[in-house]
Amino acid sequence: MAVKVPYKKDLEFDYGVCDELSPLIRRVIANNPSAFTFHGSGTYIIGRGNVAVIDPGPLVPEHIAAIMKAVEGETISHILITHTHRDHSPGAEPLKQLTGAKTYGFGPHGSGKPDMEPEEGGDMDFVPDVKINDGDIIEGEGWTMEAIHTPGHLSNHICFGLQEEKTLFTGDHVMGWSTTIVSPPDGDMSSYMTSLEKLLPLDYHTYWPTHGPAITETKPFVEALIAHRHDRMDQIRACLAGGPLSIPDMVTQMYTDVPEFLHPAAARSVYAHILHMRDGGELTSDGAGDERDLFSLAG
Repeated sequence: MAVKVPYKKDLEFDYGVCDELSPLIRRVIANNPSAFTFHGSGTYIIGRGNVAVIDPGPLVPEHIAAIMKAVEGETISHILITHTHRDHSPGAEPLKQLTGAKTYGFGPHGSGKPDMEPEEGGDMDFVPDVKINDGDIIEGEGWTMEAIHTPGHLSNHICFGLQEEKTLFTGDHVMGWSTTIVSPPDGDMSSYMTSLEKLLPLDYHTYWPTHGPAITETKPFVEALIAHRHDRMDQIRACLAGGPLSIPDMVTQMYTDVPEFLHPAAARSVYAHILHMRDGGELTSDGAGDERDLFSLAG
């Protein structure tokens, strides 16, 4: 039986309006909805007085203005970046110019896999003022953040844990409205699965992703995401049981409930699973192992 992920999609908001989510957390959502960003990119404001901003979002002047309006009379002291996709990090530069705040992130686009050419579609301009690593603590006025390196979606992906409220800002690593895109080469399914497992023992009661509503049943949700990925691998095994197939042929069989315009993204996910399974010795291909090959079960 296919795994059912308990998605959460209900979200009440207005673009450009700052919503109070908790004593220490506010959010402004950018007007950049799409099939990959849901309603848009949520920028989080942490603290009171001297505040941190997480993921200032896309390069949309109206959104930067809305962030500045939300913190009127306050000071932005830190700009934290979960990863360098264009719906997350480009807003950091204009916000830095307006406030003088330093930017914090794991590193530039592709920095988690320095031996590989970075994927297209990333924010190639972002370089953090302060490079952070797994386990680093970032402190501000009345708030404390733990940096948790969670590669998979991208190799430089970081989640930020707000210690005072036991809340984790999960970027695109865990989202309530959808599964996460894992697109090789910088996206890596083996790393993603490990990063999901990494969250299970952590004491965070609420997740706030950059897109969509909060996740409050955190451990069961992550367990469902892990089970879903194993289910996808079972589907690949079932597809290949009858003989060699290409990735497009597998996508057609596996994603019957997904609109065709999303099949290219699905193909990238299948390819990520295949690389994970090939590295585990389960699959072989008729070529070098790129996405144009025919794939077969090993043995």
